[in-house]
Amino acid sequence: MDAILIRHIFAITFSCLFGLYLIPIVIKAAIKIRFFDAPDGKLKHQKEPVPYLGGIGVFIPFITTLGLCYPFQNHILWLLLGCTLLLFIGLIDDIKVLKPSQKFLGQTIAVLCFIKGGFSLKTDFMISLFHMGCLGFWMLTVINAFNLVDVMDGLCATLALCGALAFFVFSLINHIYTTSLLLAAFIGSILAFLFFNKPNAKIYLGDSGSLFIGGFLSTMPLFLSCPRISSHVFDIGIGWFFVLFETLLVPTLVLAVPLIEVASLFAIRSYIGIPFYNGSPHHFSIYLQKKGKNKWWVLLFATIMALLFSMFAGLFMYDLITWWVLAGGVLACLGAWVLVVFR
Repeated sequence: MDAILIRHIFAITFSCLFGLYLIPIVIKAAIKIRFFDAPDGKLKHQKEPVPYLGGIGVFIPFITTLGLCYPFQNHILWLLLGCTLLLFIGLIDDIKVLKPSQKFLGQTIAVLCFIKGGFSLKTDFMISLFHMGCLGFWMLTVINAFNLVDVMDGLCATLALCGALAFFVFSLINHIYTTSLLLAAFIGSILAFLFFNKPNAKIYLGDSGSLFIGGFLSTMPLFLSCPRISSHVFDIGIGWFFVLFETLLVPTLVLAVPLIEVASLFAIRSYIGIPFYNGSPHHFSIYLQKKGKNKWWVLLFATIMALLFSMFAGLFMYDLITWWVLAGGVLACLGAWVLVVFR
């Protein structure tokens, strides 16, 4: 246990300190090559151009920490391959905007890497092609959700940190130390990045960072299992549905805020008749700022909502609340969201 604790502390500390050292170098490099996100008066309202390449500042400390303290495992190679692919797709898109079809193709290949890695975990979720198709759709949704929510200083990184911390606690409680160690390296790198990305941001994630973050967090159903799923559900003919629903329920609640964002944007953009993949100022963070809330207020609101959803997920996961209490709590959170954002 002491060795496990030391390894986790090292992963978080080293990843964070390395990020704090590396990110200023990345900022200077972006400035030198003039790799900026310039204000356009539409969706980008920052006063000055802000350097991109934040994804590099998150990815390198994360991958370096894993190289130093993570045990070699086959499925991790596929995870890292998929994350690296997403990082480079986003980087190319930051440099020269890709067509939506090109980005989607790259994301699909990355998801196939994640699913291939899932086979080595031998989870109940990988029991049919239908389940794998649902998992692939869920992963693509999460990847794009974090990409879409990245429209304000610190927002994407804050939501990623909240989600990673919840998954970290769940994996520790379940004694899945390989997963908690993986998350520890990720948490450290996100903490370091947030120091430079908080309002007013000195560096942005760019598509490279948001796609990498979304891709990494989308793989959590492969690493965490819900204790409420039991073998008896296979005796009633619709056991596949319970496995599918309960396996994705907890991760969906933990990542509820970015998923609500993507659902809202899909509904609003469809209603006003513009393609879903086209940019528009209908993000919840922009709504709140137009109401006079500052960026710190928006970050606090998003954090509270993310933690509330994660709390209900954890209580349900460990059989501390019933289905009815879970449903009531989630509906109350959704109601509060609608009142604050859309009233």
